[in-house]
Amino acid sequence: MIYLANKTIYLCSYLIQLIYQDDMPLRILVVSATPAESEILKAMNGVDLIPVVTGVGTVATAWTLTRYFCGGQLPDLAINIGIAGSFNSDIQPGDVVMPVSDCFADAGVEDRSGFLSLSEAGLQDPDELPFRSGRIIAENRFMSAASEILRPVSAITVNTATGSLQTIARLSGKYNPDIETMEGAAFFYVCSREKIPFMALRAVSNIVEPRNRENWKIGLALANLSVKLNEVLVLIK
Repeated sequence: MIYLANKTIYLCSYLIQLIYQDDMPLRILVVSATPAESEILKAMNGVDLIPVVTGVGTVATAWTLTRYFCGGQLPDLAINIGIAGSFNSDIQPGDVVMPVSDCFADAGVEDRSGFLSLSEAGLQDPDELPFRSGRIIAENRFMSAASEILRPVSAITVNTATGSLQTIARLSGKYNPDIETMEGAAFFYVCSREKIPFMALRAVSNIVEPRNRENWKIGLALANLSVKLNEVLVLIK
């Protein structure tokens, strides 16, 4: 009798959770590389967010995220926010976009013919989880909702921010990217491997060109990122 009573209580509890889980607030992790990017979360209204600042680059991002995911309750959604450089003349400083695919653009080998990606060099299966044809794809219900207000783009992730005509030509010819960041693919990779729903919002701070910090508009980018993140949170909560 005690066993049946406990079993009944468990089943009732489980059914109640199923009925009301849609009304429970989402547990949202917001990942940024720098404190300045994370600062925009103070302007978010009526949403409880978990901020994580990783540090700049793929190594710092991968380590910080993995450590977080191994340390406690997993989020319902992870969002990567930050600035980016644009290769696309249709995407100007201040524009906020949503990467839907990313890759480690400068991870590979050089030979006499030039640069080979890891998969081209035979060092990585281009379709082994989480890759598809050498790229990591982001697709989930949160991104479907956000696509109503954000432009989907193709991103690349680099360890060295692009700042020369030679590198611009090589990356553009090989990947035809819309934007570049220094963390995006690492965020995509860890979230995919951990099966955490994820999305990214990137605000363009500069056109990818021979390096010229005077042309960068970081303040405008972060201000617009704040506005768009708030709109996305309203859509998905």
